[in-house]
Amino acid sequence: MRKKIYIFIASVIFAVILWGAISLSDLYYTNIYVKLTLTNFPQGYTTGSPVPEKIKLRVRGQGWKLVSLNIGPEAEFRVSVGGDSGMQQISLYNYIETNRWLLSDVDIINLHPDSIKFFVEKIISKKLLVTSGLDIEFKPGYGLATDITFTPDSITVWGPKSLLSRMNEIRTIGRIPGPLDSRTATVAGLPSLRGFTYSSNSIDVILDVQRIVDKQFDNITVIVLDKPSTREVVLLPNTVNVNIRGGIVILGKLKPEDFRAFVRYQNVVQDTTGSVSPEILLPKNVTLQFLKPERLRYVIRSF
Repeated sequence: MRKKIYIFIASVIFAVILWGAISLSDLYYTNIYVKLTLTNFPQGYTTGSPVPEKIKLRVRGQGWKLVSLNIGPEAEFRVSVGGDSGMQQISLYNYIETNRWLLSDVDIINLHPDSIKFFVEKIISKKLLVTSGLDIEFKPGYGLATDITFTPDSITVWGPKSLLSRMNEIRTIGRIPGPLDSRTATVAGLPSLRGFTYSSNSIDVILDVQRIVDKQFDNITVIVLDKPSTREVVLLPNTVNVNIRGGIVILGKLKPEDFRAFVRYQNVVQDTTGSVSPEILLPKNVTLQFLKPERLRYVIRSF
């Protein structure tokens, strides 16, 4: 009985293989997508034009040959730019023969797109500031206590003149696994832009993540700036309470002397309401929530 089962299984496997071999010998139509690569730019030239990353080929061939196209390494459809600069419009049909190594055993029915248009221009270099384009998730109640630190904080970028000349920064990309609740060091990448290269392709990143809290500092003295020697301005009251928000470690190190509150004499004499709003100079990496009181009355005396 067991021997019959083995014979049956072997027969089924043989039948499947035979059916597959016969089927894959037939002609089929399919769509394949191949990477479009521009080559042979003039020395010192490139393009930043939005050329498609891939093109779609409608092809016909034996089944087993079409299967090999889809399961093999990523193929490239190469287009030689040659020695020309300026605006180029190229029919991709003109490059089918030079890409026969890619599709030697199949027939190409059509291509999409069938032509491309791009601008070939001079490469320039420029130093750009690195800024954040990171996707960051924080644990509830936590956030960045200081600015993100990038190393290097600027890089040299080479790229097409028309685009690079208008750029002043390059933004990092990527998502930081979270939620974050402590200081985190990681590495971020840079965007892949056609025609661009970087002096460094990865950026070291430090995120100073702390619990974000509020803290109040009372009785901060308010001074009057630019007051003539023949005038005296009495503020009522002459102190304010300052409520700020920031990282718990940063707020824990602050003292009342780290704050500066003032009013400008010119604002006092131009006022028509009888009170003025004080200005506050805050320490780094904190934000003002509110002042109390928000406005101060005043009395001007002459000598």
